[in-house]
Amino acid sequence: MNVVDSSGWIEYFLDGPNAGFFQAAISDTSSLLIPTISLCEVIRYITRATSRDAAQEAAAQMQRGMVVDLDAMTAHLAARMGLKHNLPLADSIVYATARSRGAKLYTQDADFEKLPGVKYIRKK
Repeated sequence: MNVVDSSGWIEYFLDGPNAGFFQAAISDTSSLLIPTISLCEVIRYITRATSRDAAQEAAAQMQRGMVVDLDAMTAHLAARMGLKHNLPLADSIVYATARSRGAKLYTQDADFEKLPGVKYIRKK
C-alpha cells in the first residue's frame, strides 16, 4: 500500500521537477490510500494556484485510490506521532494513516525525511 502526501500530489498535478518520483505510486490506484486531509489540502491548493475546475479534476483523479477517513484510532496515533516526531497536525494525520495501514509514504516534505516507512525526495 502507498500514501502520497499533499506535497507529492501537488508536485504531480503541477508537473513539477519531482513529478516522476510520485508517478508509480499514483498510477497504482489499487494500492493507493488517500487520507481525507490530503484531499482537502490538494483541492484548496490547486484551486488557489490554478482554478476550481483543475481542482475538481485533481480530486477526481485522487479518488481513484481508496479514500481513508480519519477515525478515532488513527486520530490517537496521529496525536502520539505528531508529538514524538514534532509534526504539524496535517502531517501527523497523513503519517499515522500510512503507518496504521502498513503503507509507504511518498513525499518531498522535509518534515518526513528521516522517519521510518517514508520514501523521500528533496524538493527541487
